[in-house]
Amino acid sequence: MHNPGIATPDRFPAEERFAEGAQYIAGRLTRGTSGRTHAVVDPASGEEVLTYELAGTADVDRAVAAARAAFPGWAGATPGERSDALHRFAAVLADRAEDFARAESLQCGKPLKLTREFDVPGTIDNAAFFAGAARHLQGQSAGEYSGDHTSYVRREPIGVVGSIAPWNYPLQMAAWKILPAIAAGNTIVLKPAELTPLTSLLFAQAATDAGIPDGVINIVTGTGRVAGEHLVGHPDVAMTSFTGSTAVGKRVAEVATASVKRLHLELGGKAPFVVFDDADLEAAAHGAVAGSLINTGQDCTAATRAYVQRPLYDAFVERTAALMETVRLGDPFAARTDLGPLISHAQRDRVAGFVDRARAYARVVTGGEAPEGELAKGAYYRPTLIADAAQDSEVVQSEIFGPVLVVLPFDTDDEGLALANDTPYGLAASAWSRDVYRANRATREIKAGCVWINDHIPIISEMPHGGYKSSGYGKDMSAYSFEEYTQIKHVMFDNTAVAAKDWHRTVFGDR
Repeated sequence: MHNPGIATPDRFPAEERFAEGAQYIAGRLTRGTSGRTHAVVDPASGEEVLTYELAGTADVDRAVAAARAAFPGWAGATPGERSDALHRFAAVLADRAEDFARAESLQCGKPLKLTREFDVPGTIDNAAFFAGAARHLQGQSAGEYSGDHTSYVRREPIGVVGSIAPWNYPLQMAAWKILPAIAAGNTIVLKPAELTPLTSLLFAQAATDAGIPDGVINIVTGTGRVAGEHLVGHPDVAMTSFTGSTAVGKRVAEVATASVKRLHLELGGKAPFVVFDDADLEAAAHGAVAGSLINTGQDCTAATRAYVQRPLYDAFVERTAALMETVRLGDPFAARTDLGPLISHAQRDRVAGFVDRARAYARVVTGGEAPEGELAKGAYYRPTLIADAAQDSEVVQSEIFGPVLVVLPFDTDDEGLALANDTPYGLAASAWSRDVYRANRATREIKAGCVWINDHIPIISEMPHGGYKSSGYGKDMSAYSFEEYTQIKHVMFDNTAVAAKDWHRTVFGDR
């Protein structure tokens, strides 16, 4: 493994940790059998950190078989037993927090201070939340709703869940997929993005070490076209959960629908950031920089479209650009680094293409280029602010997924809220105002699964995350996500010895 500029102990020894392979099936690491290999690349340097054998359809079959075999025992465990296992799991994750932080930084290019302070603690908190939630899988109380019959509702696990996670938050997305599913008594096969499998594999290993039975959590690391499609279409997979782009989500839905699977989709976003003329300008500008540049803009909830009421527009553009210019790009493992690279050179070039095309119809206020010198080896791109684009332009309507914020003016409140809703997406949004009535109106009228007021980006385990419109359906985190991974059964029984005979007589007459 290559560690440019930093000694090996400061990074994560991926080749040593995954020498046995990058598939995790039935409690052990194994090699893929597709006959193809893939390299995990450090996006900060372009250097390979791990080459592994990709999963093929046979590996997916083995993983699904392991999950299916583990399902009766895990589903039959008491809620208290599953809760205890998840509490142990949370403790193991906490013990290995630094391992997870370094592996996530290495494979994604995230600044280490970000993975240490947000990604890993958030994952541990998720595990602790679902450890508690596992004891609250409730149906409804019994009652007599039809004559001498008693009815009640059972909540039951669905079976084997097949999940596909993206590359932008591989650890947290693995947690969001796995934890509610297994807390409810399901077993799971997760396919992480082939670019970023390291922390998903560590996550599964930690679960085994915490005493979660073999086969409850399985990881297959392969391409979407081969391993992903086979997993979604597998006849023994009862539910599919996918996070990724809207375009790929449509294909997942098409494959899943053929076998009438339960489907959960968290798709793309183009979050509006609405600044009314009574907002705290300094707070809004800082919020825009943090909200648009989080994870180098590779976040479906990132602020991407700032709509600023005209009296504040020029000052907002000026102040936000000035703050962006203070953001420090650098080695993700360096303490002073604020912003890391994009996930790959291909993604950097994609982002640059959007910005370069925008020069013909908008103003690039700051950024709009890759840095030179040592950073040119990595997939870095400077924080970019674009002003004066039209609402129907590409940079306003399409998901760029990079460190780019577009700012547009509006005049009336009605216009600002209408513009906020004027894309196909509806994952997240924010509104900035000192007026509680304006803010409350924004929460009602903006069509998105999350609306922040005077903030942008924070999430918590107790509250749901999921989209409207083309951003998908279903919820991650919270008790709502827990319910996604259960099915409801109506149980009804006769309280007398004659009711069945009476019913037969009513329908068929005396015999």
